[in-house]
Amino acid sequence: MRGPDPFEYLRGFGNEHHSEAVPGALPWGQNSPQRAPHGLYAEQHSATAFTEPRGSNRRSWTYRIRPSAQHPAFARIDNGTLRSAPVTGGIVDPNRLRWDPLPHPAGRQDFLDSLYTIAANGDVLARTGIGIHLYLATGSMVDRYFVDADGELLLVPQQGALVLHTEYGRLRVAPGEIAVIGRAVRFRVEIEEASARGYVCENYGAAFTLPELGPIGANGLAHARDFRYPVAAYEDREATVQVVQKFGGQLWAADYDHSPLDVVAWHGTHGAYKYDLAEFNVMGTLGWDHPDPSIFTVLTSLSNTPGQANVDFVAFPPRWVVAEHTFRPPHFHRNVMTEFMGLVEGVHDSKAEGFVPGGASLHNMWGAHGPDRETFERASAAELEPQRFDGSLPFMFETRLPLTTTAFAHAATHRQPDYDSSWAGLTRNFASPVTDEPQS
Repeated sequence: MRGPDPFEYLRGFGNEHHSEAVPGALPWGQNSPQRAPHGLYAEQHSATAFTEPRGSNRRSWTYRIRPSAQHPAFARIDNGTLRSAPVTGGIVDPNRLRWDPLPHPAGRQDFLDSLYTIAANGDVLARTGIGIHLYLATGSMVDRYFVDADGELLLVPQQGALVLHTEYGRLRVAPGEIAVIGRAVRFRVEIEEASARGYVCENYGAAFTLPELGPIGANGLAHARDFRYPVAAYEDREATVQVVQKFGGQLWAADYDHSPLDVVAWHGTHGAYKYDLAEFNVMGTLGWDHPDPSIFTVLTSLSNTPGQANVDFVAFPPRWVVAEHTFRPPHFHRNVMTEFMGLVEGVHDSKAEGFVPGGASLHNMWGAHGPDRETFERASAAELEPQRFDGSLPFMFETRLPLTTTAFAHAATHRQPDYDSSWAGLTRNFASPVTDEPQS
């Protein structure tokens, strides 16, 4: 499914990486010498405040052909179907919501044009909360670049690989992998097939990091060494190109006379990276009871309330399920956390039908949900032998605040109007232990 990957990568999550596309372009001993090598400009890219703790500080030094300050004024352009929190005219809906995949567009649209906001929470100006978007690109970004100053972008391809050309180098990301593009990193998206679709979590809050392992110990879940960062690869182009910036929830554009991806060398802890979900080391129960989904957390963005994430990225890759005396699919539940579910391939183990790859569901905080009738009856009567879940990859963006659905996503023809019917067939099975007759 992933296909060959022609690029080289640096390994290790959050490490102080370094790379140079031209030998000698990276200075050593100091970050900003009086004259940078090869006539380059030294520039620091700080994604955290200078005085934040060393362990959470994110910054990189870049050595580029032109300083990024060399550009004309930006002017507002139309946002299309891209929105930010707080969502004007949106709907905070307590009902369970589910969507089919985005319909195919009539004409050509690149990744940026195709961004379609389902919901958002928090406040983009206060750097808290998230935006959740879908994309369905039918063309590559040509002479066009994007930079999100509002948040970092977690991309989950569902169909078709993406080649992300960033300031820090190139990443090829296929279904089954994810990529994170750091806040204010310029990039363009190239597609390899006729179309590409997937999901985007725009994280306004604290940068994604690996979750603490606690009682799990030193090993498990996503290993830091399996994350891949790009090696330096620059564009030395003098041509008119458009750079689109998302700032304060709005899109702004400027015409540059050169490519903004002109970083010849870099070192630091900020940039872009990817991760293959097949390398996630799944934890689970070896006895009884269904573990909470938090045990499947790949990345987390922390909030000021310990244990309540601004957003968790949770994935459910292929795995063995061996619990005894246990209802194995996700049980019926109501949560203080809000759950947005997506599906890369296969099926979700709590839904017999209706939830398809490329689709999505939203269960806002306290929304009661769980297995549909068919799944409940099948799982309640199943022989509890060791079972291998293969060919399926659901995932979840779990967030501490309710999500406001955009008006156009709420009214969309691809939103399923009968999602509540998933639970309509559940029957009353209770019988009094005294009379052995159902009680009215």
